[in-house]
Amino acid sequence: MNLPCLSPSLLSADFGNLQGAFDLCKKEGAQLIHVDVMDGHFVPPVSYGQPVISSIRKCSDIPFDVHLMIEHPESQIDSFIEAGADWITFHYEATNHSDLCIQKIHKAGKKVGISICPSTPVAVLEEVLPYVDLVLVMSVNPGWGGQKLIPYCVDKIKKLADIRKERNLNYLISVDGGVNKTTLPMVLDAGADVVVSGSSFFKGELDWKK
Repeated sequence: MNLPCLSPSLLSADFGNLQGAFDLCKKEGAQLIHVDVMDGHFVPPVSYGQPVISSIRKCSDIPFDVHLMIEHPESQIDSFIEAGADWITFHYEATNHSDLCIQKIHKAGKKVGISICPSTPVAVLEEVLPYVDLVLVMSVNPGWGGQKLIPYCVDKIKKLADIRKERNLNYLISVDGGVNKTTLPMVLDAGADVVVSGSSFFKGELDWKK
């Protein structure tokens, strides 16, 4: 994977023309597709589930990073892997069993991401950082597209970059929320490796190749 990496958020795509959305992702050099799964409990909205992911998996050869914004993700990890997830990113706040989730995902031969909401400090991840492949910093409150980036979340990216260097760890740092042509340089300078973009990307406002 070449870094920094673009990961368009499928939630902002035109669901009437998903093949066109996948074609655009490939044209723009996306190396991951960010697939948001929302259950109406951990976050208020509901998005799509395993059947939809399974049906669209054949539309693209770009790896899927399935972002589980659901309660008790440990109970559904296996089914999302069966549906076609290549990476699974779950929320620290949604489970008491982060280590179990990590073990289940790695046992299946997939990549593990762990995500934190804006108000959750980086320090809660101290024990699991050596065992994850990616840390996703939510830079907006999860559940809705089109929000503005919360500035203090940029400091969390910097903290994760510093910890990675100090402890000689290998996780990628991902950022999701409010990334546009104005905020993109800011998150990259802070140390983000994976940039998730929904609204700005699909509206042609991200200027990724510039």
